[in-house]
Amino acid sequence: MSQTDDTLNGSDEDHKVDGQMVTVDGTPLKASLKRAERKRTLIAFLLVAPLLTYLMITFIVPIGQMMWRSVDNPQVISVLPKTLEALEDWDGEGIPDEPVFEALAEELAVASANRTVGRLAVRLNYEISAARGALMGTSRSAADMEPPYKQAFLDDHRLWNESEFYRIIKREGDPVTASYYVAAFDGAYNEAGEIVLQDENRRIYIDLFIRTFSMSIGITLLTLLLGFPISFLMASLPMRTANLLMIFVLLPFWTSLLVRTTSWIVLLQQQGVVNEVLILVGLIDDDSRLGMIYNMTGTIIAMTHILLPFMVLPLYSVMKTIPPSYVRAAKSLGATPWTAFWRIYVPQTLPGIGAGGVLVFIISIGYYITPALVGGQSGQMISNLIAYHMQTSLNWGLAAALGSVLLVSVLILYWVYNRLVGADSLKLG
Repeated sequence: MSQTDDTLNGSDEDHKVDGQMVTVDGTPLKASLKRAERKRTLIAFLLVAPLLTYLMITFIVPIGQMMWRSVDNPQVISVLPKTLEALEDWDGEGIPDEPVFEALAEELAVASANRTVGRLAVRLNYEISAARGALMGTSRSAADMEPPYKQAFLDDHRLWNESEFYRIIKREGDPVTASYYVAAFDGAYNEAGEIVLQDENRRIYIDLFIRTFSMSIGITLLTLLLGFPISFLMASLPMRTANLLMIFVLLPFWTSLLVRTTSWIVLLQQQGVVNEVLILVGLIDDDSRLGMIYNMTGTIIAMTHILLPFMVLPLYSVMKTIPPSYVRAAKSLGATPWTAFWRIYVPQTLPGIGAGGVLVFIISIGYYITPALVGGQSGQMISNLIAYHMQTSLNWGLAAALGSVLLVSVLILYWVYNRLVGADSLKLG
């Protein structure tokens, strides 16, 4: 018998020294077992280390960078440190004094020379319109300005005559800002520096968040309504027939998402297949074709079709393990078929319902391609606006704030689900 077997199994060669079990080499048995356990733990960790490293690089680090970008605010303080120092004595009323403009002239001239004024101009333009024009225009002439600098600035651009512009510069001089999150909740700063809601006609994001969550919940319920009968049928049929149906369920995965979404455009447009069939059977007139595309209806229909397999697969995996004898036993004890199904069968499918619901909801809440193609104006989701700020407006801070709010919202909902139902009841297979 090997020494390892002696250590782990306590062979006949183990003996006691001063009343303590030891191995043949005199090592206490408890210490030897702990050393062997540490070795196994180290080997297990080394086996999963590549996966952990991959997740850290591709998942944890990008999310951390996104959340940091949502509060990172280096543009103003890096370009205008002397101006911010001069603004510390300003009370926020009227136009600042000459020292502020002297510092501004010096620092804008330097920023124009080293080409950092562009980032400052873009950052302040997020807070107040025309800031980019004021900073870019004034920076080109800042090196030639002479005292009194204040009058030179006031004559250069109308924005230098507004005290709000200086309040924004002073407020955004902190290296960490909450401005992106204020904007993400349709907020703004008033003259007193307090956070208030934007005018009603300028509120965008709260409505989009509500629409995104409501559409995701509706899509989850629709996939459950459609997927439960399919899964029940597959679990009840012989294996050969069930496998054939499974192929049809998995068939969409073998087709490009772009192709599937485009197919729905062909089907649902006013001159499309669905409207033509409805006219052919006499359900609608040619003048009253249904508008099922480029709106919320089109987004819900297309996303329900695309996400249906993610509900069917968890449900089927759970239903397949439910013994049919349970329902037969309930019927033999006097239960009606509906009572046996509802009271005996359905509760046993709850782990699959929970897993499918969480899976479909989390995927749908961040969907982008399908709403962009078939959603139109009323079918857009918050992910489309995040993409807009990333690709078009280049307001990455606001995009990061919106993404962080979406991430935290999903985590809160998952925490609530875990408290009410329990995440350990989820079964994906």
